[in-house]
Amino acid sequence: MDIQDQNPIDRSADISQPIDRLSADERLKAGSDYLRGTIASGLLDRISGGVTFEDNKLMKFHGIYQQDDRDIRDERRRQKLEPAFRFMIRVRLPGGICTTEQWLRIDELARAHGGDTVRLTTRQTFQFHWVVKEDIRPTIQGLHEALLDTIAACGDDARGVMCTADPRDSAVHAELAALAKQVSDHVIPKTHAYHEIWYGEERVASSEPEEPFYGPTYLPRKFKIGFVLPPSNDIDVYTQDLGFIAITGENGVEGFNVAIGGGMGRTDNAPTTYPRLADVIGFVPKDRLFAVTDAVMSVQRDFGNRADRSRARFKYTIDDKGLKWVVREIERRMGSSFAPARPFEFTSNGDRFGWHENDNGRFSYTLFIQNGRVSNLPDQSIMDGLRAIAKVHRGVFRLTPNQNVTIADVAPEDRPVIDALLAEHKLAENHVKSAMRLNAIACVALPTCGLAMAEAERYLPDLLTRIEGLLAEHGLLDEPITIRMSGCPNGCSRPYVAEIALTGRAPGKYNLYLGGGFHGERLNQLTRENIGEAAILEILDAQLGRYARERQPGERFGDFVVRTTDH
Repeated sequence: MDIQDQNPIDRSADISQPIDRLSADERLKAGSDYLRGTIASGLLDRISGGVTFEDNKLMKFHGIYQQDDRDIRDERRRQKLEPAFRFMIRVRLPGGICTTEQWLRIDELARAHGGDTVRLTTRQTFQFHWVVKEDIRPTIQGLHEALLDTIAACGDDARGVMCTADPRDSAVHAELAALAKQVSDHVIPKTHAYHEIWYGEERVASSEPEEPFYGPTYLPRKFKIGFVLPPSNDIDVYTQDLGFIAITGENGVEGFNVAIGGGMGRTDNAPTTYPRLADVIGFVPKDRLFAVTDAVMSVQRDFGNRADRSRARFKYTIDDKGLKWVVREIERRMGSSFAPARPFEFTSNGDRFGWHENDNGRFSYTLFIQNGRVSNLPDQSIMDGLRAIAKVHRGVFRLTPNQNVTIADVAPEDRPVIDALLAEHKLAENHVKSAMRLNAIACVALPTCGLAMAEAERYLPDLLTRIEGLLAEHGLLDEPITIRMSGCPNGCSRPYVAEIALTGRAPGKYNLYLGGGFHGERLNQLTRENIGEAAILEILDAQLGRYARERQPGERFGDFVVRTTDH
């Protein structure tokens, strides 16, 4: 069934907030000529390695962030030099599905323009972090040759659409992955600016509206969509602005329980900002997928806060308007009511490592990639190994929401050659780690992220080594405790649903959170603010020791913390 044919909603933008009440970012979007700005001419400026403040804002909608190397920022300032500008380029990869040809092109571009490394993100895509200005266009054109783009990978729009990566049910997973791709193509901006700036296409005059859904100011803030297949909650569906929980029957996907209003971002010392879990508001059949997507997004488009960006996410729109009001408005716009939510159960949000047989008789191998960093290390050649596998693999790759990669759809006869390559590049035992390390996530943070206040990716592995010493003392090395670290409170690693979480406050200082749900169903709570490593280890030692001694059979660490903490 063509789900587009089942869409009754008027998708035209109706931005009712007066232009003089909009924030500076909203006014910038409104005057950008549908995201063109002066990006094209700014790329020709060779005096600076960066772009203007305004173009940097607009380039986010094109999947590009201007950053600089913060390790040498102070030294360059002392030498009266501009920052060492580099650009992060994020690929749009719906559902994290990547062909072998695409993997090889990503690898080639990373070696040519990305500092011989590429990063797997928590939203199942690739990021290049060391691209200089003159290499942006060749990188994007190289992606285009592999049928990839970076449209809406950042910016105030619907970001890359996620999908459960665990392929236990092959047919259902394939159906969900296809739906994620359709929704991604449906919700991306329609402006021609991307093709003009990056592919060199001519602008063509038209009487049709350039952005029939978004309008000239797009959404108030970023908007995240994901599909999840119980019992795995690997996408952390309750952290999505719009989550689709697949309900299956004998003939595959019957429809979805719809969850709205999740979001991780917060600002320290700003109590009006906070993480929020999505609410499940009801069930819709599969053929209403586009209708409910448009209805939900249009409510946020028309009623989201465009005067205060710190309160512009959909979660705040719901809390300001009230959940019941928002649900009624969604139902009015999609022309039908939600049915009662159907039963479902989550049991985990992690990945299954090593070889697993799927229900179609084929195999998948999930490889642990610490913090998603694909590069060649002294003790193992991760980048070279995956390139070698891509050259012989006849299936696809799946990027997981936990920053790992699955070599998927492997025929039984092809397993020996992949096993040999895993062994040759010292990847065969990469998943033999402590259970906590296998359930760890860190954002990039320093040195490239301009928002980071502390380390994350570069520090978490060393901190985990110290924590693993505590786990060994308490007999907990095999206990799958989730731990996540972000360099700032924005929460790119989805820290606020982890059993243990650390968010950066200053160099070497973190807020410590404990008690999140093992499968992402409960927010954690702030335990201590602005502490260093010694205090972190002291608190964890005490908590882990109590857990080892006093836990109930089958009790998860986060559940134990909640049960034994005085409120």
